[in-house]
Amino acid sequence: MTTKYSWLLLIGLLAAGCSELEQVPQSTASKDAVFSSTGGLDLYANSFYDNLPSGNDIIRSDEMADYSARTQVPDFLRDGAYGPRQSTGWDWRPLRNINYFIANCTNPAVPAETRRHYIGLARFFRAWFYFDKVKRFGDVPWIGNAMNVDDASLYNARDPRATVMDSVLADLDYATQNIRTTGDNTRSLVTKYVAYGLKSRVCLFEGTFRKYRTSYNLGSTAEKWLNESVKASDVVMKEGGFSLNETGGTDKSYRQLFTNTTPVTNEIMLSAVSDATLSVYNDANWWWTSATYGSRVSLIRTFVNTYLNIDGTPFTDKAGYQTMTFMDEVKGRDKRLQQTIRMGNYIRTNAGAVEAAPPVFSYTYTGYMPIKWSLDDTYYDGGTRNINSISIMRYAEILLNYAEAKAELGTLTNEDWAKTVGALRKRAGITAGLTVKPVVVDAYLKANYFPDISDAALLEVRRERGIELVFEGFRFADIIRWNRGPLMEQTWNGFYVPALDKPLDLNEDGKNDVVFYKVKPATQLAGVTYINVAETVNGVPNPQRLKNDTFGELTWLNNIPRKWDEKFYLYPIPENDRLINPKLGQNPGW
Repeated sequence: MTTKYSWLLLIGLLAAGCSELEQVPQSTASKDAVFSSTGGLDLYANSFYDNLPSGNDIIRSDEMADYSARTQVPDFLRDGAYGPRQSTGWDWRPLRNINYFIANCTNPAVPAETRRHYIGLARFFRAWFYFDKVKRFGDVPWIGNAMNVDDASLYNARDPRATVMDSVLADLDYATQNIRTTGDNTRSLVTKYVAYGLKSRVCLFEGTFRKYRTSYNLGSTAEKWLNESVKASDVVMKEGGFSLNETGGTDKSYRQLFTNTTPVTNEIMLSAVSDATLSVYNDANWWWTSATYGSRVSLIRTFVNTYLNIDGTPFTDKAGYQTMTFMDEVKGRDKRLQQTIRMGNYIRTNAGAVEAAPPVFSYTYTGYMPIKWSLDDTYYDGGTRNINSISIMRYAEILLNYAEAKAELGTLTNEDWAKTVGALRKRAGITAGLTVKPVVVDAYLKANYFPDISDAALLEVRRERGIELVFEGFRFADIIRWNRGPLMEQTWNGFYVPALDKPLDLNEDGKNDVVFYKVKPATQLAGVTYINVAETVNGVPNPQRLKNDTFGELTWLNNIPRKWDEKFYLYPIPENDRLINPKLGQNPGW
């Protein structure tokens, strides 16, 4: 990790010229110090890594998703609360740094093959940069050179999405063909196969976006992008040397990917690596356990219902599933559920002592309290202390990209199913349906999530993607590309409460954990949390209620309207940037 940060020493020579889009490069002497040797190129290229998401970026990234109940309704989804004045993300400074490198990586003192390798890295990061911009804003200006402050093209209009994405694909093709690094045991560096992985991700997004967002009139090109995703995924699967982690068995192998100090190298392809010696930490525990620091994100019951039974059948095929209590509904399920939320015999350590740890209602609003990213020692709860490395790209995603792209193309075979979705479900302890793709549509999944999809295999791939990649930052982008924005209106529902004033032992350890009431009893049970679900509290509507008033699913904040609008598929161009350059225009509806 030391080399990754040492670039700061050398890039200080050029920093002023490479940090702002409008600034002029530094002197030729400073430039030669960097571009005349492999070491100089290597140190400069390390500056690109600042453009990758941090560990904290990843662990927070699904706080706005259809399956996430949280402290407050996002302003983005509230009528009149979000617009061009609040919009962010129109930052082009990293692009200047990348383009400056590409333009100046020409010194013949460095072998041509070496220069192509480093230009490949730069173009990988330019593709990453532009993919993020297009996902957020749609049409954006394509800038392929390092501009000077007086360059008139800085004030051009935006380029069409199709033009920009063709350039992104060209960058990715160059990166995959020219990056020479094929392995990295630290999982902190971009390799050839990470570049193929990004291509797999980008092409799946763009192919499905073009297929389902028909207003863009790009549907005829969707198949090309889906085929590119399949080909890129196939290279990773056949040549990358990755595999699904199965260390620890079906009870532990999934969560190990998110709690290990060092990346699990057989499956993790790229990671935000923690390093205590460099004071590089994240605050996952603080975020996922604090009653005040984070957004108190919890899963909703509608989504938890999509986790299969351990025998591979839909949980919602069980008679009476709607009124099952938490203690019963979590039993006999896909073992990723117990590695994603607090349930059953989940325990934590506190100063060395082992403690039972049921869902804590000072944190969770629904009862489905996440544990995927947090560590089990309470020491980490109180600040930026976490030492677990945070996955940015992993092999499981590539398998899902491959399966989805092939399902969209209508070419998914039983063999494809077995090595992708089947393999993931096998790792999760599911015992059936692993080798043959499904042909029967799950009525619950179709009705609650994808009413316009009638392909049973495609529905199941989407189910699998939601479960396997939950809280890894993919969900909102998936909703956008599937044209399923109305999913953001899902009721924020929690587990089923059979009656008021009835103590519930959520982990069945013989100790009651929670009571829901309208009138708090004069005497309370020791060690039990009491939750008020009356219509109002101190004259104000109570955001925490039971669906049927005195029993039923918990609901949270459903008194605050969340309404999806067509304009939400893109963010607005920030107002200040439009004032500087009126040619940018504005996205529809904003």
